[in-house]
Amino acid sequence: MQKEQTNLKLLPILLGFFIMGFCDLVGISVTYAQSQFNWSETRAGFLPSMVFLWFFIVSIPAAIAMDKYGRKNLVSLGLLITLAATFIPIVSFNETTCYVTFILLGVGNTILQVSLNPLLTNIVHGEKLTSYITGGQFIKAISSFAGPLLVGYFSLQYGSWEKSFYVYTLITLISLIWLFFTRIEEGVNEKKTASFSKTIGLLKDRNILLSFLGILCIVGLDVGMNTITPKLLIERANLAKEAATYGSSWYFAARTIGTVFGVFLLSKFSEKAFFKINMTVVLFALVALVFAQNQSLILALVCIIAFGSSSIFAVIYTLAIKSQPSLTNEISGLMVTGVAGGAVIPPLMGFATDYIGSQQGAVGIIILCAIFLVYCSFKLNNSVVRQSDF
Repeated sequence: MQKEQTNLKLLPILLGFFIMGFCDLVGISVTYAQSQFNWSETRAGFLPSMVFLWFFIVSIPAAIAMDKYGRKNLVSLGLLITLAATFIPIVSFNETTCYVTFILLGVGNTILQVSLNPLLTNIVHGEKLTSYITGGQFIKAISSFAGPLLVGYFSLQYGSWEKSFYVYTLITLISLIWLFFTRIEEGVNEKKTASFSKTIGLLKDRNILLSFLGILCIVGLDVGMNTITPKLLIERANLAKEAATYGSSWYFAARTIGTVFGVFLLSKFSEKAFFKINMTVVLFALVALVFAQNQSLILALVCIIAFGSSSIFAVIYTLAIKSQPSLTNEISGLMVTGVAGGAVIPPLMGFATDYIGSQQGAVGIIILCAIFLVYCSFKLNNSVVRQSDF
């Protein structure tokens, strides 16, 4: 009976992970919006920044608010803001409302990223936590995978890709109502409310600093690959825009499969060993992508990169939480601040592409992210992981 109640409480939280995947819609949206509004590569690179900049600005204040108002309330606020974001394109869609939509989507998603994993810890504990967080990333990946398919369908059938927001609005509304009627015990918060200076002060811990920078790079890599895959297919394989956008679905399909395997492998091997092996493979695949010129090879390498990097966010996040479990809220806010990598990396990719004159510049920026992640996988503090680590 207790297990059934736990599973019922998990369901609305897991649906929250699905909504968390809405932010990945920005990758495919760049391709459509760039064509619709005649943007340059550099300007198009700033659309993801409209989403991910807020992870830098809002994450720590959200963590502080979570200490004061509770995790469930913060998740509900994130869903409410996401609902507003998805509803705007239904009412009006132009260049201005496009920016506003993704700004609100970024704010709502930031609050969800900060509060959803800590809320999960109120239901799931111990060694199961890494697997459940990875499972949440699997559900997020399903949402990300469905995004390009949904956008492509509405573009082809109705000539209006932004009509896909009808679906996103409905799902968000269901999630908000479901969570409202779900009772989750958060326990009594006996420690002092987190402060901005205390949260930032965690960066003095070398392990937390590496984890923060690792989150920044893995999100930058993920958003970068999401954005660049259709562009590589257009530039190198001469595919039409509608056909090339399905390259993002290949990426998210591989990432979804990768998270499934990640849940299994992380129950058998240490997080750090998993981190080392996967990121080394990803780095080699990215180097090969520099030279890939045909559609099949590009898609194969994209899938390898997606598969290998799919669970790295969950691994880094969990290692950080395990290092100081009593500071879960503060660490969560700090780690999610690192998701601002999705705001930093795409503009750099766009600038490098305009400067070089091809997508090779963008691939080079992503390779730099992967190099740091390999370094991070070897330098994270061994005391945080299990003794089975090598």
